[in-house]
Amino acid sequence: MGQIIKGIAHAAYTVKDMETAVAFYEKVFGFKKAFTMNHPLTGAPWIVYVYVAEGQFIELFYGGVTEDPYTDERIGYSHLCLQVSDIQEAAAAVLAAGAPLDSAPRKGMDGNWQCWTHDPDGNRIELMQMMPDSLQDKYQKGL
Repeated sequence: MGQIIKGIAHAAYTVKDMETAVAFYEKVFGFKKAFTMNHPLTGAPWIVYVYVAEGQFIELFYGGVTEDPYTDERIGYSHLCLQVSDIQEAAAAVLAAGAPLDSAPRKGMDGNWQCWTHDPDGNRIELMQMMPDSLQDKYQKGL
């Protein structure tokens, strides 16, 4: 699977205070807020992407209310996203390696193809094929 993986596309965290979190990444590291995605069902702000470098982002989710690691409302780590060159090939490689495929490849709200697996400890791993005209691509092109 090594040749399929292109790099780390993003690290994702759930945050208690979005404004404070974005300000931290901008002030401390010089990163820039790239775009916001609204929840598909409620229309409320859902995710903020912070641009790190070409093809690399930090994904910040609204809504963390607790530091308890055993609840879905926890603050902190959400998932690791690995950028792949071909989502179908990556999904097949996950299955061939005997790992679970938690969701089949599908196009996400940002315009990229994605599927999910998890490690033996249950840590979620997203595989993402970046597509031309995705929100990330448009941001990098200055659109």
